[in-house]
Amino acid sequence: MSDNLQYTKGEKISLKKHFNEKWLQDRIEEDPSILGLGELDPIHRERKQSSGGRIDFLFLNNETETMYETEIQLGATDESHIIRTIEYWDIERRRFPSKDHRAVIVAEEITNRFFNVIALMNRSIPIIAIQLNAIKIDNKILLSFTKVLDIYETPEDEENLGGEEVGRPYWEKKSNPKSIAIMDEMIKIAQKTYPNSKVTYNKHHVALGTTRINYMWFHPRKSPSNCHFEIKLDKDLIADTKTTFDELGISYTPRKEDRLAISIQGDELKKNVDKITTIMNQSIETFS
Repeated sequence: MSDNLQYTKGEKISLKKHFNEKWLQDRIEEDPSILGLGELDPIHRERKQSSGGRIDFLFLNNETETMYETEIQLGATDESHIIRTIEYWDIERRRFPSKDHRAVIVAEEITNRFFNVIALMNRSIPIIAIQLNAIKIDNKILLSFTKVLDIYETPEDEENLGGEEVGRPYWEKKSNPKSIAIMDEMIKIAQKTYPNSKVTYNKHHVALGTTRINYMWFHPRKSPSNCHFEIKLDKDLIADTKTTFDELGISYTPRKEDRLAISIQGDELKKNVDKITTIMNQSIETFS
């Protein structure tokens, strides 16, 4: 124990009662690292959106090429705060499709009700929730930012364990034939490049891999229009692959730093088969 450290009791206060939002924005802009999200550069403050609103902050982490659409709320968070944050995140990710994007909610109070709502959406939208505490010590204010919800990452056992092998008839019974056909076409593409491609029909996914490792996981649907799949790529190729999908108009969701989840329709695959083949070949080359 250090003899130089002395205990001082602090008093938690409400910033909303003593300061306005501009004061808090000024403190964050002076030193964005206080948010606990790494070394961030403020790109815009109060950026006007096409929807008519203004985003509090747009930050960029130059090292990871990640943008943070950040909304700040004095007091407790509410429905409009959450909706605005997601709306601004969606606008900016379309404006800068080559970057990774994170929706960030900062509030003095994140109630259980809204925490549960945010946590549910976090499975499909990369939302980070940060609770702000203001502590008064003598005549000074200490700001403490605590990340109470981080972006969702697929657990390792979901990646590597698809459940017991069940065979192709299991998936043919539970999925639409047209969705199965999309999967089969993509497997044929892989087998042209890598004839030893291994297909494993597990209970929770259909895995496609080389002799070394699985690099694609299919989830055929009951809907005839599409087939969901995830693909593992070299981390250095992720940004370019996202750009390609953006140009093709095919939506995707990042899964960790080396995987993308995509739902593709049959006509999308047929129309863009050359570029899809290139992406799959890059994955095969990396992991074969």
